[in-house]
Amino acid sequence: MIEMGLAEVAEAVDGELSAGGGRVTGKVTVDSRTVAPGDLFVAVPGERVDGHDFLAAAAAAGAVAALTARPDGALPCVVVDEPVAALGRLAAAVHTRLAGAGGARGHRLTTLGITGSSGKTSTKDLLGQVLTTAGATVSPPGSYNNDIGLPLTVLDADEDTRFLVLEMGSRGPGHIARLCRVARPDVGVVLNVGSAHLGEFGSPDGIAAAKGELVEALPAEGTAVLNADDPRVIGMAPRTRARVTTTGRTADADVRAEDVTLDEDGRAGFTLVAGGARRAVRLQVVGEHQVANALSAAGAALAAGMTPDAVAAALSAAVPRSRWRMEVTRRADGVTVVNDAYNANPESMRAALAALAGLPARRRIAVLGGMAELGLGAAAEHERLGRDAVAAGVDLVVAVGPDAVGIADGAIAAGAREDAGTVRVPDRVAARELLTEVLVPGDVVLVKASRSYGLEVLAADLLAAGAGA
Repeated sequence: MIEMGLAEVAEAVDGELSAGGGRVTGKVTVDSRTVAPGDLFVAVPGERVDGHDFLAAAAAAGAVAALTARPDGALPCVVVDEPVAALGRLAAAVHTRLAGAGGARGHRLTTLGITGSSGKTSTKDLLGQVLTTAGATVSPPGSYNNDIGLPLTVLDADEDTRFLVLEMGSRGPGHIARLCRVARPDVGVVLNVGSAHLGEFGSPDGIAAAKGELVEALPAEGTAVLNADDPRVIGMAPRTRARVTTTGRTADADVRAEDVTLDEDGRAGFTLVAGGARRAVRLQVVGEHQVANALSAAGAALAAGMTPDAVAAALSAAVPRSRWRMEVTRRADGVTVVNDAYNANPESMRAALAALAGLPARRRIAVLGGMAELGLGAAAEHERLGRDAVAAGVDLVVAVGPDAVGIADGAIAAGAREDAGTVRVPDRVAARELLTEVLVPGDVVLVKASRSYGLEVLAADLLAAGAGA
C-alpha cells in the first residue's frame, strides 16, 4: 500500500480518528495473525468471529492502527459505521490516487477486471503472470473477488505498480457495479455465462445482466474483452462504450486459437492468432478448457499494450498458482490425484471431466460431490452430470454425500453398473475408505465438488495415503 497518515485514512473513509497521529507504512489486513509492524488492521465482524476481539493481538504484532466500528484502548482506531464498506472507500481513494497521478516511474496504472461464471481465478492467474513480464503487477492469490478481497488487492498496489489484476465475483445484481466503483477497470474481461449461483439470479439471462455490469463500467477509452464463443457474453457488446476485442475459437474472433492439441499430460497447445501474428503457445496448466482462459488473458494483455510475441511466450511459461484447481499429483505408488475441489458448477464439472478423459490412465475415477446454489434445476443438473461422466469415459463414479445422489442415478441411467461403475458413499470419510481399497497403480482419480463440501480434505488424504509407498 502507499504510505498514508492516519488522518488521511480517516478522511478517505469518512471516519473519526480516536487517537494518535501515526502513519500506515505496511499493508492493510483483516487477519490479526498476519499483522506486521506498520500495518492497518481492519476489524471485520463475522458470523463466527469478530475482528474487534483481536485488536489487542493486532497491536501486539505492531499494527499502527485499526479500522473499527467502535473505539478501543488497545491501539488508535479510525471509527466508522461499517468497516467492510470503509475498506472499500479506502481502496477507492488509493486507486484514484494511483490511477490519476501515475507511478514513480512515470507510468499510468492499468487496471484489469475479470468476471465470469467459471474460470475467473485460473484466468486471473494466467493474466497476472503474463503481465508480470511487462511490468510490476499486483494479482491476488486465490479468489479475492468480493467486497473484502477486491479492496485488499487494490491496497496491495503502490506507486511502482503498473498493472492491477482484479477478479470480480457476483452474488446478486449490482455487486460487480459496486466493485467497479472501488476500482474502475480500464480493461474488462467477461469469460462466460453459466449456471453458477443460478439459484440466486433465477436465470442465465439474470446472470448475464449481472456479469455485464463490468463492461458497463468501462471508460470510452477502455477495452472490453468478450468471449465470442458464448452468445450471452458477445451479446454484452452493445452495453459498453469501450472498444470491444473478441476472443475464442470462432474464425472471426480478434484473438483466437487454431490447431488445438493436447499432450499426454492433458496440457493444451495451440496457435495464437492476433493482430496479424501467429504464435505457438504450449500451456503448462491441465485441461482443454484452459484454452479459453488463455485467450481471454491474451486479449487483456494485448489491450494493456503487450505484443503477441511477448504474450505467447509468457502464456507458455505460466504455471498453476491457486490451490485446488486442477492440481495433478502422482503418488509414489503410481496413482494420480487430480485435486479440483475448490468449487464446482455444471460447466466446470464438465470441463474437469474432459480434462480427466485427456489424461493417460489405467482407470479413470471421478469422486464428485454436490453442486451448490443451482436453484430449482439442481436435481436435473446432478443427474445430467452423472450421464456426462459416463459419456466422458469415467470408469468409476463415486458420488459423495446426499446432495450427490442424483449423480449416481444419472450414471446408472447412462449405463454404469451400480457398485462396479458407480458407488454412493455418505461422506468423505467413507469415500476415503473406499478409495483406499480400490485404487491401484495407474489409476487417475479426480476430486471435485462445490466449496462448501470440503472435498479438498479428501484429496489431501488421498495424497497422504500414497506418500510412503
